[in-house]
Amino acid sequence: MKKIFLLLLPLTMLLNADLSVKQIQDMILKIHEKREGVNLATLESTKDPFVRLEEENNVTTVALHDKNEAKLVLHAIVNGKAYINDSWKSLDDSVMGYTLKYIGERGVVLRNENHIKKLFLNKKRDNFIKLEER
Repeated sequence: MKKIFLLLLPLTMLLNADLSVKQIQDMILKIHEKREGVNLATLESTKDPFVRLEEENNVTTVALHDKNEAKLVLHAIVNGKAYINDSWKSLDDSVMGYTLKYIGERGVVLRNENHIKKLFLNKKRDNFIKLEER
């Protein structure tokens, strides 16, 4: 019974999917037709979907992200140097407006006037392949 069902299932799918060349060409023409979109004024008045909720003293506030703030990523720390955003940095080097003030074993501290950013490495990974002796 299961074998018959498995044979009939693809057959029924093929019978239901009988598209002619004309039908396919009509679908392609519909895709290429210009469609009416949303008005630009409507798009500009929409709310930013990327918001962060901050809760303090049982009061929830919406904190919008800073569009000018770029992402800082710490990739590695080797011999007192930090690999941040695809370049090696030492103490007091500048990184996107921040000054590198501290380099530790698992993270760094960046400072820009009164703003301080702490970047940390991901969890330690064991990249060695262990081979068994025979």
